[in-house]
Amino acid sequence: MRITIFVTALLMSTLTGIGMAADTTAGQITTAADEFLAAFAKAQSGEGFAVEYDSGSLDPRLSLATCDSPLEVSFSGDPWKTTQPSLQISCEGSRPWRMFLPVSVNITGDAMVAARPLGRGERLTPGALRTDTVVVNAIRRGAITSEDQLVGMEMRRGINAGTVFTPDLLLAPAAIERGDHVIISARSGNFSVNSRGKALASGGIGEQVLVENLSSSRTVRARVTAPGRVEIPM
Repeated sequence: MRITIFVTALLMSTLTGIGMAADTTAGQITTAADEFLAAFAKAQSGEGFAVEYDSGSLDPRLSLATCDSPLEVSFSGDPWKTTQPSLQISCEGSRPWRMFLPVSVNITGDAMVAARPLGRGERLTPGALRTDTVVVNAIRRGAITSEDQLVGMEMRRGINAGTVFTPDLLLAPAAIERGDHVIISARSGNFSVNSRGKALASGGIGEQVLVENLSSSRTVRARVTAPGRVEIPM
């Protein structure tokens, strides 16, 4: 989730003794980062995730040009895929600048894990799944948090009980198996003609497979649109 907030009151420029605006300090930048991360944590708590963060520290001698507009803070990468993201902090005022601040973020919540050892090619059922509390963004390939994304999928390889499910472990089941009889739709706009055929290869929805048209004995390449149905352009 990408959040951008504008930090206002804490980043108002202060006047020096000679009436000139002070530079933007390390303390102001750190405060801006903390405010941003606090907002991110609050947003995720509403979705059932707990966020712990540390904005680190900057050299207190750091001083950047005075920003005459609110500082903008955002993640420079996806915080759901790393515990060490960076924040981009920028000024879009008359003297623009930007900098990157490494921070530490742990997002803890429920993810789907294997309830028992699973074998390669096994079709997933609700009984093979359970939830466990993990640091979600420490799973670099992306932890799956919804049972709906798993039921009916096939295992690409075997895993042990307790393994967190990630997209690379899964295969979409074939909608058509080699040798299946299928309906071939030849479509042009709203007009289509159907014929019967036989799949010469297995494929999932959206994939292209070779199909034999049983009426003409011609072999055509068609896109799988649903179980038992393929489509070719006219």
